[in-house]
Amino acid sequence: MFLSKLKHIQAFVLDIDGVLTDATIHVTESGEQLRRFNVRDGYAMQLAVKKGYFICVISGGKSESVILRLKGLGITEVHLGITQKLEVYNKFMQQNHLKPENVIYMGDDIPDMPVMKVAGVSACPADAVEEVKEISDYISSKRGGNGCVRDLIEKVLKVQDNWFDSDPTAQEDSIPSV
Repeated sequence: MFLSKLKHIQAFVLDIDGVLTDATIHVTESGEQLRRFNVRDGYAMQLAVKKGYFICVISGGKSESVILRLKGLGITEVHLGITQKLEVYNKFMQQNHLKPENVIYMGDDIPDMPVMKVAGVSACPADAVEEVKEISDYISSKRGGNGCVRDLIEKVLKVQDNWFDSDPTAQEDSIPSV
């Protein structure tokens, strides 16, 4: 049942802290907040963008370095400092003419639940809070910041026969380094 829902996915909407990162924030003495991103998640996201999928990131956190990382992967829909994720999600859906069944949302904590309840497919990392796991269509075997986004994107692209080109060298030339 879960895999059949993936056939209609055109967009990935993701949280940052706890999904794209391991939910740890390192704070330097100057107050700068540092996050660790997984390179394999980055590869999958830029491949999805190259293949024509929409990717939208909605987070309550704020960090210029996050914007730089995501824009470097070709992701232009980056919304930070958001307290009402559902409003941003609805606007994203409307602007891109998407239906709920076209969107998969991956979150890990309570603020993600309103969007997870309306997205066509909801997913979470292995270490998401219990309330989020209870409403998820898919729980990745990977923890946040440790490949859960790659796991999700790879499943969707494989179901849609979009995971990679038949000539791996052609793909390497067309995708920027992560």
